[in-house]
Amino acid sequence: MSHPLLHLREGAVARLRLNRPQLHNAFDATVIAALTGALDAVGRDTDVRVVVIEAEGASFSAGADLNWMRGMAAASEAENRADALALARLMRTLDELPKPTIARIQGAAFGGGVGLVACCDIAIATSNAKFGLTESKLGLLPAVISPYVVEAIGARESRRWFATAELFDATTAHRIGLLHEVVDDETSLDAAVQRQIDLLLKAGPVAAAEAKSLVRRVASHTDRDRHDADNADLIARLRVSPEGQEGLGAFLEKRRPSWSS
Repeated sequence: MSHPLLHLREGAVARLRLNRPQLHNAFDATVIAALTGALDAVGRDTDVRVVVIEAEGASFSAGADLNWMRGMAAASEAENRADALALARLMRTLDELPKPTIARIQGAAFGGGVGLVACCDIAIATSNAKFGLTESKLGLLPAVISPYVVEAIGARESRRWFATAELFDATTAHRIGLLHEVVDDETSLDAAVQRQIDLLLKAGPVAAAEAKSLVRRVASHTDRDRHDADNADLIARLRVSPEGQEGLGAFLEKRRPSWSS
């Protein structure tokens, strides 16, 4: 039986590929544990500079596996809470991963699949991709993934899509902020993902990793004096760090920095 997650390496790029194409890469407890463990590993790997979340087959992820849902429907409330916390840990691990992340999306991305997209720093999809937060059709809500989806698309859009469970296309996903780019087909998708990888590999590794924590801190700050002090501390630390010194030196000397491929 094939492994539900493939961990592929291309130099400094780690590709975590969902590998249940016959089930449209639907989630179950095994997939959640495997992806969480793989993210923990690449997060600690100093040789990894970019992480791509992708999927084998026709779909990115159709959300929850039906057999898994059937089992959880028969489980106790305590068991369901533990199961939901495992999914929450996966989403937080991806959202806070100290590496830039790219979601490569084709076909269906429903439920938890949308959560993965929302947690990634960059999201690119083919024009025929379809999205849906379909939980309300089952009398449920996308509660665990909601912090990341609301952050990506905003409160007003979330109120609509959470309530209606309506499917939407890639153009709409781009308009509301879930996607950064839409391309024609999978060949174009690979090229677009590679362009982002190339850009990220030209950025300072520490700077690229710090970017998301900076944005999170700025977005959550209400104390503007503390905000200014924290940002001054950050830029001062980066300027005197080995990476900052190398980057500034390379710029002044009109050469590529040591990390640029």
